[in-house]
Amino acid sequence: MNERNLAGLAATVLQPGFVGTTPPDWVCRWLADGLGAVVLFARNVVDPEQVAALTATLRAERPDVLVAIDEEAGDVTRIESGRGSSRPGNLALGAVDDPALTEEVARDLGGELADLGITLNYAPDADVNINPANPVIGVRSFGADPQLVARHTAAWVRGLQSAGVAACAKHFPGHGDTRVDSHHDLPRITASRARLDAGELVPFRAAIAAGVQAVMTGHLLVPALDPDLPATLSPRILGDLLREELGFSGVVVTDAVEMRAVADRYGFAGTAVRALAAGADAICVGGERADEAATRYLRDAIVAAVLAGELPEERLAEAAKRVGQLAEWSTAARADRPAPAPRPTGGSPVGLTAARRAVRVSGDPAGRMPLTAAAHVVEFAPPHNIAIGAETPWGLGAPLADLLPGTTTVRLTEADLPADPTGGAAGRPLVLVVRDLHRHPWMRAAVDRALATRPDAVVVELGLPELVTGRLHLATHGATRAASRAAAELLAGIR
Repeated sequence: MNERNLAGLAATVLQPGFVGTTPPDWVCRWLADGLGAVVLFARNVVDPEQVAALTATLRAERPDVLVAIDEEAGDVTRIESGRGSSRPGNLALGAVDDPALTEEVARDLGGELADLGITLNYAPDADVNINPANPVIGVRSFGADPQLVARHTAAWVRGLQSAGVAACAKHFPGHGDTRVDSHHDLPRITASRARLDAGELVPFRAAIAAGVQAVMTGHLLVPALDPDLPATLSPRILGDLLREELGFSGVVVTDAVEMRAVADRYGFAGTAVRALAAGADAICVGGERADEAATRYLRDAIVAAVLAGELPEERLAEAAKRVGQLAEWSTAARADRPAPAPRPTGGSPVGLTAARRAVRVSGDPAGRMPLTAAAHVVEFAPPHNIAIGAETPWGLGAPLADLLPGTTTVRLTEADLPADPTGGAAGRPLVLVVRDLHRHPWMRAAVDRALATRPDAVVVELGLPELVTGRLHLATHGATRAASRAAAELLAGIR
């Protein structure tokens, strides 16, 4: 095969991002030359009309282009990054544990994505959050019980794909039992093969049984499966386990190849080439290397690897063929969809219903809830989780102020924490808002000081409710707009 044809195959397997709310000229040129997919992030989203116009422009260049997005519909949201998701995330759905509801929420999301022209969603997160100290998964998981995660993963896949959008279960073979964020370094999963079979792999088996179209690899070292190579680069994990043992025949997508877990060790292009050789079919180029130069660099490196005999030509052709098959599935799914119906301007009604069902109250609400006056809200802000958009708002102060005018809010970090966090709350109801209280000693100490001064304060946990404290505690199982609204309604006594 000549270099031009190899370049076309290499372009087919790339899934780059780009900067801007309209497609850059280089993306349009590359689509005409064989680029198989693009991925959208919050930086590409203004409103539904703009996104629909963007995807229409992409399809004018290549009708079967895969348009991907990383939309978990929870704390990790792209289409609602400016306001926060109007749907609950996975942990909230797992807390309700109604698979029919999970399927309905995912179908609702899928319909919205399909209306926008999006055909592949890097979701659901199928990780079992075995380790509560996990810094990057947490509320993105349906929970810590493999069977619960499996039934909701399958429901989410069915719901999303019934709306014509391909689901992508991640992060294979499971990112739940780690204290390390693979954006920064390489996590090591020390579980035995037997534990993996009974734990991490259970939801992926369920996703495959539900017909998931894609699986995303995790940049994880799992010695029980491969003592030497991270999953993304491991023929044992992608070939022997995922393909042969689990029987997955769809598209294997890498997590972003610029993430430090792999790029620091194998290089940006080296990671892409090794992943393809190991059995990956599509290379995700995430938010940090979103330009033509990076995309060309990867394409040329893939071609050079084939010419040098480092990447078999038939492996590259197989990968491109699978991407093409997913594009065919997406095209057929789009053709079968009815015309888009008007959507509520305020967000997802079923999402808010689900978020309301997910709130859990611990302790004695008598005399503390509903609040009898405008409150003072203290929000304790943990370090930013890179998986969650920095622009995505969170907190309880704003929705509570909508329901109880006069409510005030202060947001505190470890760096600006006063000796008395309750300042400004004299004579008023006090609400303490936390995210993953159990993971942050400074936050726990501050909450303890506040409760010592104001034992009547209400504690609202917007993260993983591993540590329940205070005489009245609300757990929303996520920091989405829908979750915060649901908690505010309870506090204000309107439901």
